[in-house]
Amino acid sequence: MDDLNGSGDLVEAPAGRERRSELLTLPNMLSLSRILLTPVFVVLMVQKKPWAAFIVFLAAGSTDALDGLAARWLQLKSTLGLWLDPIGDKVLLTSAFVVLTLPAIAQPNTLPLWLTALCVGRDVTIALGALIIIALRGKRTFKPVLVGKASTICQVFMMYYVLYLNAVGKSPQSLGWLYVLTALLTAGAFVQYAFIGVRMLRQGRAAQMD
Repeated sequence: MDDLNGSGDLVEAPAGRERRSELLTLPNMLSLSRILLTPVFVVLMVQKKPWAAFIVFLAAGSTDALDGLAARWLQLKSTLGLWLDPIGDKVLLTSAFVVLTLPAIAQPNTLPLWLTALCVGRDVTIALGALIIIALRGKRTFKPVLVGKASTICQVFMMYYVLYLNAVGKSPQSLGWLYVLTALLTAGAFVQYAFIGVRMLRQGRAAQMD
């Protein structure tokens, strides 16, 4: 029995080293840094240090572009990276939405509650839908749609703009139009993803009937 256990350790050790080496690739480290910078950003917001919070958010957001470029240029795409990248995005954005919706923290510009509920609620609903599809139809690849990419870009730009305005203490009227544009793109992306999810479920049901 001891010999069997020893051989099992020999099999598991390379797999463990492979997982660790995959985590330590440059793209995955950049995605992980985005997650680790999120609590720093939140703490700076709570401490009412708007310039420092803006710089940290800017640095964290820049890793989103850098990890994708690094993965393509260095040919270091991995399964872990496919999950780590979007998780980093959602952790950072969701945290920013929450803290910027609290009037005691975000001044002079506070995100409207309805906008935060729409953006965060969409992401939660899509994540739950993806889990249901994976559970019922097996592992699938979920490709981002154009409207989804546009809504994410708009959300990030809005965060940059609001954080900058709060740092300089300005509140322009044009900010309201940016809220509306972000809401429209977010809602449009949700509708398109919902249609894609329903189609995936129907295709799987039809294949089972055949």
